[in-house]
Amino acid sequence: MPFNFDQINERRQTHSLKWDIGEGELPLWVADMDFKAAPVIQKALENRVKNGIFGYTVVPEAWKDAIINWWETRHQHTLGREDLIFCTGIVPAISTAVKRLTNVGDNVLVQSPVYNIFFNSIENHGRHVVESELSYDGTAYSIDFEDLEAKLALPLTTLMILCNPHNPVGKIWSREELAKIGDLCLKHHVTVISDEIHCDLTDPGQAYIPFASVSDVCAQNSVTCLSASKAFNIAGLQSAFVSIPNEALRFKMERGLNSDEVAEPNAFAIDAVIAAFTEGGEWLDALRGYIKSNKDSVAEFLERELPSIRLIHSQATYLLWLDCSRITSDTTVLQHYLREKTGLYLSEGSEYRGNGNLFLRMNIACPTAVLDDALRRLKRGIALYEQEK
Repeated sequence: MPFNFDQINERRQTHSLKWDIGEGELPLWVADMDFKAAPVIQKALENRVKNGIFGYTVVPEAWKDAIINWWETRHQHTLGREDLIFCTGIVPAISTAVKRLTNVGDNVLVQSPVYNIFFNSIENHGRHVVESELSYDGTAYSIDFEDLEAKLALPLTTLMILCNPHNPVGKIWSREELAKIGDLCLKHHVTVISDEIHCDLTDPGQAYIPFASVSDVCAQNSVTCLSASKAFNIAGLQSAFVSIPNEALRFKMERGLNSDEVAEPNAFAIDAVIAAFTEGGEWLDALRGYIKSNKDSVAEFLERELPSIRLIHSQATYLLWLDCSRITSDTTVLQHYLREKTGLYLSEGSEYRGNGNLFLRMNIACPTAVLDDALRRLKRGIALYEQEK
C-alpha cells in the first residue's frame, strides 16, 4: 500500500508547538514529524471518537500483547508481560526514576551531547548532572570508557541515563558497547535508565539492540523507557511505557509513577498504540525509507553546496547533527541569525551540552519539498553570515 509522505500538511493554527511561529518561518527543530499518522492509527482513533464517550480508560491485555509481539518480531527481544507499566511519557518516567532511584544531591550521569530535557529531569529535582562527554574525532562520536568509568566511580553517582539510539548524534550503540556500560554500572552500583524512544526509527537495514537484551546484568540493573510516539508521530497522545525485569526496581517505579499521577492513559492512547504495534509495520518501513532518502539528499547537498558544514553520519532517528565548527564556535548566535535572516528554525547545539556549541540539529521528518526549501534557506543564510563575519 503506497503512503504519500510528499503531501504537505498545513499545521499552522492547529495549536502545534512546532508551528506556532512567525509567518514565513520554517521550523525544523523539535522532534515532531510533519507527516500524518499511519492510516491504521487514524482509523482506530476515528472508531474511538464514534463511541462518543471518553471516560476513564484501563490498560487491557491487548496493549501488552501488541507491545510484546512487536518487540519479538521487530527487535528479537522478549519483554516480560509483568515487566510492562504504562506511563504518559518517557520524560515523566525519567523524572520519576530520578526522584525514586536517587537522593537529593546525587549525581546522574549522561553522555553529552545528549537530549536536553535529561538535564531538566535531573536538575529540577535537586540532583547534579555529571557529563561523560562522547569523544569526537571530527567525523564520528565514540564512548570514552576511561572517562565513563571515572565518572561512574564517583561516590555520589547513582544513576546513568543512556540514550539508545542516541539523540542527537543518531548513533546505534553496539552490543559490545552496551555490555561494557552494563558491566561498569553494576561494578560501581549505578542503575541505568535506557531511553529507547527512537528505536524504531533506524535506517533501513539497521537494527538497534535493546539494552536489556544484552545480558542478565543489563536487564536486572535497568529501567527501559519505550514508546510508539516518535516512530508513529503520536506524541500528543501522551503514551509510553517502561519495561523493568528487576522486581525491586519495578516496585519502586510503579509506586513512583502512580504517586506522580502519570500512570493512567487518556481515552485515545491505548487504541492508537495497539493499532501502531499490530498493523503499523508497513507504514513504518515506508517512512524509514523516506527519511533515509531525505538524509541522503542533505548529505549530497552539503557536500555539493555547503562543504563548510559537515554532516555526522547516523544510523537512526530523523534528527541530523550538523558540524558548523568551520564557520563558528557559537552556534547559538548562528541559529538565531539563520532564523532572523531566512526564517529557518533549527535547534542550537549548545542545548545538548558537551561540544554542542559547534553544532546545529535539523529535523528532516518532512516532505522533500519542504526539506529542499530548508536547504536553500540554509545555504543563503550561511553565505550571509560568512559575509558579515
